[in-house]
Amino acid sequence: MAELTVARIAEICGGRVEGETDRILSGANTIENATPSDLSFAENRKAFEAAASSKAGCLLVPSAFEQSGEWSLIRVPSPRAAFMRALAALYPKHPLPPSIHATAIVAPSATVGPECFIGAYVTVGEGASIGPHCSVGAGCRIGDNVTIHEQTTLHPNVTVYEGVRIGKRAILHSGCVIGADGFGFTLAGDHYEKFPQVGTVEIGDDVEIGANCCIDRAALGVTKVGNGTKLDNLVHVAHNCLIGEHVVVAAQTGFSGSVTVGDYAAIGGQAGIGEKARIEAKAIVGGKSGVLTSQRIAAGEPVWGIPARPLRQHLKGLAHVARLSATHEEIRDLKKRIGALEPPEGRQS
Repeated sequence: MAELTVARIAEICGGRVEGETDRILSGANTIENATPSDLSFAENRKAFEAAASSKAGCLLVPSAFEQSGEWSLIRVPSPRAAFMRALAALYPKHPLPPSIHATAIVAPSATVGPECFIGAYVTVGEGASIGPHCSVGAGCRIGDNVTIHEQTTLHPNVTVYEGVRIGKRAILHSGCVIGADGFGFTLAGDHYEKFPQVGTVEIGDDVEIGANCCIDRAALGVTKVGNGTKLDNLVHVAHNCLIGEHVVVAAQTGFSGSVTVGDYAAIGGQAGIGEKARIEAKAIVGGKSGVLTSQRIAAGEPVWGIPARPLRQHLKGLAHVARLSATHEEIRDLKKRIGALEPPEGRQS
């Protein structure tokens, strides 16, 4: 951790200080748990209420914040974004020293750029290329003809199959498998035969892929993850998917083959996306939603449920379901009343 003055943090965040400027901060925490040496932030009414009893040394706040206390204030347009920048300064990452571990196996035809860290028991295949300033953690397996561009980080035990291309400044967390065969089989008589998976995978710049994600190679062509996209842990991207730029996908989501996702779309956790579905730019798919095969989610549309429907329709459906019990009682009461009005069987009118 670094020790920074309030004035220095304000400079980093582009904010305006109110209160003590030379106070030293050495960490960050939630507004409820922060200590006098910690930075925290408040950007909504609930956080504003919590600030009254906060022991934080400094708060990042918007212009609407009107309280006063023992903390220093830094006023910024977006406290959360400013807090993110401050965290990077308070908790700087220390790159591993450039080196190739004695147990690593680098093929003779592979190239490793300058200032790279290659950890213990890493294997780098024939024709592979690792750009400058990359970090490859212990136990990683990089296949033949893989291209990894500069400043990319592979955490321990990542597997990258042959022919995959990974962009600049990407981060792949432990257990990722990139470029395994897609799930392609053809029924031939009484058994399935494997459809050869001869495509590849392309990962863009500034992509982050969570632990134990799997991105399958295309049957033909390419499975693509666009620049700036972020995948949470345990996400599966099947063969021939085209995931756009700056897409965010929460944990345990699965994409079937040939799905297209537009730029800036957001996919909630445990969503299931059917084959050849199309999720357009800035659409929002709620957690545990089921997007059907070939279904189209319109640009900017929030959807929820199984099957995924526009959010208003989904909420109306939930309201109707909640009323089913009361409706059942009303129907039963009506039947009793109707029965009381009907003449006894066989009675002459």
